Amino acid sequence: MKFTEQKIVETLKINYMPYAMSVIVSRAIPEIDGLKPSHRKLLYTMYKMGLLHGAKTKSANVVGQTMKLNPHGDMAIYETLVRLTTGNGALLHPLVESKGNFGRVYARDMKFAAPRYTEVKLSEISSELFRDIDKDTVDFTDNYDGTMKEPVLLPTVFPNILVNPNQGIAVGMASNICSFNLKEVCDATIAYIKNDNIKLIDYLKAPDFSTGGELIYNEKDLKKIYETGRGSFKVRARYRFDKKNNCIEIYEIPYTTTSEAIIDSITDLVKSGKIKDITDVRDETGLSGLKIALDIKRSADPDNLMNRLFKLTPLEDSFGCNFNILVNGKPQVLGVKGILDHWIEFRMMCIRRQTAFDIKKKSERLHLLEGLSKILLDIDKAIRIIRGTEKEDQVVPNLMKGFGIDQAQAEFIAEIKLRNLNKEYIIKQTSNIESLRAEIADLKDIYNKESRILDIICRQLKEISKKYGQPRKTGIINEKHVEVITEEVLIEDYNVKLFLTKQGYLKKIPLTSLRASGEQKIKEDDEIIQEIEARNKNELILFSDQYVAYKLRIHEINDCKASQLGEYLENILETSPGERILYMTATEDYSGFMLFSFENGKCAKIPLSSYETKTNRKKLANAYSDVSPLCDIRFLQEDRELVAFSNIDKVLVFNTANINPKTTRNSNGVQVLRSKKGSLMTMIKELDEVKFKDFDYYRTKNIPAVGYYLKEEDKGENQVTMF
Repeated sequence: MKFTEQKIVETLKINYMPYAMSVIVSRAIPEIDGLKPSHRKLLYTMYKMGLLHGAKTKSANVVGQTMKLNPHGDMAIYETLVRLTTGNGALLHPLVESKGNFGRVYARDMKFAAPRYTEVKLSEISSELFRDIDKDTVDFTDNYDGTMKEPVLLPTVFPNILVNPNQGIAVGMASNICSFNLKEVCDATIAYIKNDNIKLIDYLKAPDFSTGGELIYNEKDLKKIYETGRGSFKVRARYRFDKKNNCIEIYEIPYTTTSEAIIDSITDLVKSGKIKDITDVRDETGLSGLKIALDIKRSADPDNLMNRLFKLTPLEDSFGCNFNILVNGKPQVLGVKGILDHWIEFRMMCIRRQTAFDIKKKSERLHLLEGLSKILLDIDKAIRIIRGTEKEDQVVPNLMKGFGIDQAQAEFIAEIKLRNLNKEYIIKQTSNIESLRAEIADLKDIYNKESRILDIICRQLKEISKKYGQPRKTGIINEKHVEVITEEVLIEDYNVKLFLTKQGYLKKIPLTSLRASGEQKIKEDDEIIQEIEARNKNELILFSDQYVAYKLRIHEINDCKASQLGEYLENILETSPGERILYMTATEDYSGFMLFSFENGKCAKIPLSSYETKTNRKKLANAYSDVSPLCDIRFLQEDRELVAFSNIDKVLVFNTANINPKTTRNSNGVQVLRSKKGSLMTMIKELDEVKFKDFDYYRTKNIPAVGYYLKEEDKGENQVTMF
């Protein structure tokens, strides 16, 4: 086998570039009339078939006829036709009126019927795409086999490029043009023609889609799109709440998604447990239109639930704009004003060509009538010339010679029927000469004056706006009135109980589940050392014997049942080997204090806010002092009295208000219980945990203090250490 060495750059130029350019220029990118070649060929075929005013015909007939201009498979052509129909609803102003099942733009799985079952004709607004096409308004070119002509562009009377959406993917570039309200586009174009310096956003409020929904209005983003042709905006679904059936009904969705995609997304959220307020999801789309029904729990807030769904599902979606269009065969990304500039220039050219066509036709008619007027003076002479001419081919030359007229005029006179060679007929015909001259003069004035052409464009736009304009389908809601969907909003909030075991297992059980559960399951040699109540949105701080504080968001811990062991903290926190969790506390706003008590008799009161971090750090070193061994940890929401014990039976009742807080987490603290004979503080208790007959005996107003020996009568209490 022989191989020929080729330069890759040259090979790409020869083989790949023609294909790439063909896709860009002849397939994927729309032109200034708002149509791709496939759309234009299809619509022109229907126009030539007389489907603008006639009855509907089978789609299969249209598809077959279109193949004369578009050498593609029948299904490719039919899919192009489907998107243009009223039945499919993809366009704000459908160009094809349809009968039968054409699917729906918002339904992924609703397939259109075969072309032999459906019927189509051109819609009324399509007549505005073809207006005066027979008056040389646009260029025509040969079709692919040279057997017939087709228009290069359609002479659209309104900026269809902005009114109907268009999406295409070429080679190395793409186009994505959103649709705008027809009335707003016409008003904006008229205003722009009259004043180049208008603020477009005053006239063109925002994009408008056939599927409705609500556009989240951000003036800065829209201005960027209008100026550059690039950017994005968000559109969200519309819904209503049926109180009677406790059901949310979604009846309009973003243009960029489908009802099936939304239902699949909601179903996944329910299955994964991220959304617990939805009991059933149903697609109730029917002849009346789109409807997705969500059955929700009685306790659920429908607006709050929808806000969460907007964040987590395609019920709120972005539309990315890329206004890439072909202008004179070259792809350009243009802002709205740039598009309008090129469309106005194109439309002016169409009107000039139409005017030139009318001037030519009327001038030809005037020329013939002027010749006819010359024989009015002597009709008998004309009859004598015709009668006296022996040969037929000499009639025209003899008339030319007899009346001093040219061949065209003579041919016209010669073709007049004998019955019309009378004074009345000729006077009637020639009476239009002056009005024709006035009309031609007026047309020439239009042709030469740009201002008059622009006036015609404005007049036509006003007619279009009045005739076809319709209210906006997509609502506009200001970004300021849209609730910012933070991660906090997305978390389901409910009461939970947390259990910490000595061997490092953590259980999170919803209180609703706890009420129906039995005894807590733990390992045989394990025990529960702490249990606290919290909310699912709270943060959890866990303190270890290695002077480390670990932080967890409670909603990130899996719910479990009493019959389960729970989460093993070593796996979640990635603790060091042998490290043990001693204490945990839950917080919503980091208010309150942590009180650390040490064997040397000192207590450190650290604001819980000292453990709050701006970044999402999950491990904080130096969480408390390591100078002396720890004998107690506890959380204080507010100051209160506590009881301190030493290993020589000294007891002190003190108030934590006397301990000054320290913002440094590993502060050594303040002396509370003074050592006597080398004694150590062994534990801290709440007042209700001990049964002293006389608390005042042990109470002190000032710290530090040595404390008081435990009375014999109070020694009956079973004092135990935490560790």
